[in-house]
Amino acid sequence: MPPSPPSSSKYTCRPSSEFVAYGRGPPNPKDGSKRTGSCVYRVVVTSEATWPTAEVLETERLVLEPLRIDHATELAPILKDESLHNFIGGRPATLTELRKRYTRQVAGHSADGAQGWLNWVVRHRSSGVAVGTVQATLQVAGELTAEVAWVVASPHQRQGYAKEAAAAMADWLRLHGVERLVAHVHPEHEASVSVARHLGLVPTETVDDGEVRWIR
Repeated sequence: MPPSPPSSSKYTCRPSSEFVAYGRGPPNPKDGSKRTGSCVYRVVVTSEATWPTAEVLETERLVLEPLRIDHATELAPILKDESLHNFIGGRPATLTELRKRYTRQVAGHSADGAQGWLNWVVRHRSSGVAVGTVQATLQVAGELTAEVAWVVASPHQRQGYAKEAAAAMADWLRLHGVERLVAHVHPEHEASVSVARHLGLVPTETVDDGEVRWIR
């Protein structure tokens, strides 16, 4: 069956926008399209994985902007915070490292095409200030799966931005044929555990590098 749109979308789409769901499944028997609110999406049946391209998403308070290489200059200072690595390990990337990383990510897929890469900068609607990022790594393993992640800069935490942005991304992914969401969350990272639960994910028994695998 084609994917179903969420009962109430948290983000805004323009009346003429068309969402294309990727993966295997029969289209609508009449015209291959379905309408939800003011938005139309079409199910496209493909014999092999085709990765969608990130689009601008809007929520009540936020705008999710597809990642560009030049975002590195803006994001490097707000992500240069050791506390953001308390649970995930590593260290903040330098501007040069971040630019190189974004250069790879904006390609939209891995070199072998086995994964699709979607990345957004999360921006406050009224001020235009960048508050963090969200991302999804897509792959086909029997079903189209997205591993999702999020980060909010320390000055903007505890305001529900991660939940709001991640939910908008999850809704968009579902419209684009994603059947399963996955996240890896450190069990002591209470804020991220709360985001995972907000997305409807549940913890599993699987632990990778100290992080619990959550699925929906």
